[in-house]
Amino acid sequence: MCGIVGLFLKDPSLEPELGALLAAMLSVMSERGPDSAGFAIYGEGMDGEVKLSLRAAPGTDFMALAESLSVVAGGVPAVKVCATHAVVSVPEARVGAVRAFLAERHPEVTLVGTGARMEIFKEVGLPSDVATRFDLAGMSGTHGIGHTRMATESAVTTAGAHPFSTGADQCLVHNGSLSNHNALRRQLRHEGLSFATENDSEVAAGYLTWRMAQGASLREALDAGLNDLDGFFTFVVGTKDGFGVLRDPIACKPAVMAETAHYVAFGSEYRALAGLPGIAGAHLFEPEPATVYFWERGQ
Repeated sequence: MCGIVGLFLKDPSLEPELGALLAAMLSVMSERGPDSAGFAIYGEGMDGEVKLSLRAAPGTDFMALAESLSVVAGGVPAVKVCATHAVVSVPEARVGAVRAFLAERHPEVTLVGTGARMEIFKEVGLPSDVATRFDLAGMSGTHGIGHTRMATESAVTTAGAHPFSTGADQCLVHNGSLSNHNALRRQLRHEGLSFATENDSEVAAGYLTWRMAQGASLREALDAGLNDLDGFFTFVVGTKDGFGVLRDPIACKPAVMAETAHYVAFGSEYRALAGLPGIAGAHLFEPEPATVYFWERGQ
């Protein structure tokens, strides 16, 4: 049993409140996932720059790390430190060199995700504590997703916490269990993807990345997943400009959504949505089984 939350803002005036709203939603889902928690925020980006979300042991000197990256980043990159995580911004043309440098010179640092707008933070602990640790309430953006985990098939580790990201500005949170993830992982490795854990949810994220790299839209990739992914699942997926939802054909995992003129929200239970502004007048609905839902900026 896990908890999922997501919030996609239609109203730009709410963007400064995104983190505070998402933090409250995440904390409410603590009972569904007390082991670990994480979230992805899609905030402002800079043309030609890519954000690298990094994770390391407590006490890591991220400023010194940024200094060491200067030899491959074309100068000392901007860095935002949040507890055990840091977001480092580097020129897009230097991303490959920076990733290789980190892997070779700093194997103790984990690359959690990359993107022009996406920042990912996750850690072991109660969701409310994780949200406070990273000051989620102080973050702004257009959309975000979050997850509270109760581990059932793998260890309680930060690496096993959600969201999982296997592509630029792409991430996924998952409630459920895939039965064919081992076979699919082998197939995707053959296609050139790499995986950091044995978690089935990371395979789902990799599958969507692979489909989209072949030219599929997020909607098309999710639709294809209905045929290729076996098991029970509710997915909430984030991209640079959008927010998608998919439940398996049986839809045994709970889900509820709310839509107003100002936002679209997702929760594993209604209580995750109850504190949102204007919820009393929202259109509430349960996502249909085997149906792709997607919202995108500017649509």
